[in-house]
Amino acid sequence: MHNAAAQSPVVSTSSVKKIPQFNEETISPQNDEPVSPLSLLGSAYQNGIPLLQNRFRIDFTVDELTMVFFREFGSAPVVLVRPDGSKIFQSQADGVDLFWFDAATYDMISIKNPTPGPWQAIGQIEPESRVMVISDLALNAEPLPKVIFSGEILKQTAYLTNHGKPIDYSAFRDVVELNIEFISTNNPNFNNFGSESQTIASFEDNGKGMDERPLDGTFTGQFNLAVADGEWTPVFSVSTPMFSREQVDPNLMLYPNPIKISVELDEEGKGFHKLLVDAERQHVDMSSLLVDGKVRFPNGDIQNFSITEMSSAVREHLIVNYEFGVYRVKLTAYGNTIDGREFILDVPEFSFLSEEPKPVVVEATLPAAGAETGSTTDMLPAEVKAQTQQPDQQQMVDESEQGMDKTSLVIIIVLLNLFIIGFGGAAIWYFNRKKNTELKLQV
Repeated sequence: MHNAAAQSPVVSTSSVKKIPQFNEETISPQNDEPVSPLSLLGSAYQNGIPLLQNRFRIDFTVDELTMVFFREFGSAPVVLVRPDGSKIFQSQADGVDLFWFDAATYDMISIKNPTPGPWQAIGQIEPESRVMVISDLALNAEPLPKVIFSGEILKQTAYLTNHGKPIDYSAFRDVVELNIEFISTNNPNFNNFGSESQTIASFEDNGKGMDERPLDGTFTGQFNLAVADGEWTPVFSVSTPMFSREQVDPNLMLYPNPIKISVELDEEGKGFHKLLVDAERQHVDMSSLLVDGKVRFPNGDIQNFSITEMSSAVREHLIVNYEFGVYRVKLTAYGNTIDGREFILDVPEFSFLSEEPKPVVVEATLPAAGAETGSTTDMLPAEVKAQTQQPDQQQMVDESEQGMDKTSLVIIIVLLNLFIIGFGGAAIWYFNRKKNTELKLQV
């Protein structure tokens, strides 16, 4: 007995370079019998069997099947009609013998022990729609590289098969989800110890991102390995609204980002800082390294730059030092591994601080106890001695000027007193003489 829904979808990571083409098969009576408008759903499960007048036939050998009906957007779920004329509605799904999931554009229905004979689907089914019997759903993807880096942006293609045959029906991409997840092995010897599981990529066939052509049956996953380096377990999953299946691959090592950045600060006043970009030579072919980056200056200005010289030397870039503060550098690196695999790396941000020079303070050194007596100034260099002597000389000039001012004031006071005394004596002599003259005249 064949069981379409019970067989588990599997995930294969076998390398595939080209999607094989095939002609869709249908089951029809022997050539000597008249052609029937019904297509048999029997032992040979199909990826898509055309609906003739929305009718199909279920063989007596089927004890369980899962079907997908594609209909107009937003229309009501289809209604199934058994061979005896009884109807099956979406509301009758009990989760035991009948499973039903309805979306905006399709119905996914799983039936156990379906009645053999001609069935009919009633609803706004698309003219080119097909009933798909899911039997053995598999994701066929290329294996992951042996050497991958934290921060790497990686492209991987895959395709779906049903019962070993590629699915070329574009509408089916809305039914399944294809993902790759990394789960930490929680090895305390690596940086990802204790990290939560990370969804690394979702496969799409929509012509966006790294997917080359939309709806061509080739699904493309864009890996963003912005996770901690260490030991991870990759898990490939294929899921539908009714079931999900996973395949766990062997553990892999995610190596640290191999790009190394350093800087030589402008401490000699040359007017620029020197940015240095190197790589782990045991993993990266240095002669293939290209760098595309940008510098954010302390004032917020941004300057883009590229380094395209092809050599094994450390890459250099000069950054103008026109302001003090924090400089931030963001890089994207392109190159090859030592075994020739091309890579794209998102390098973590690098920052450095350019500080303003501090003023130099010179402190005089006092002689040690028991040393020969003498002036401290005599023990200093000539330049420092001149600086230390200059305040004393200025103080002597100030004191001299202050002394001269005091002397002048004393002289003025003395002269003023002498003037007062002389003037007073003269006045007294004059009045006495006048008085004596008046007395003589009276006599």
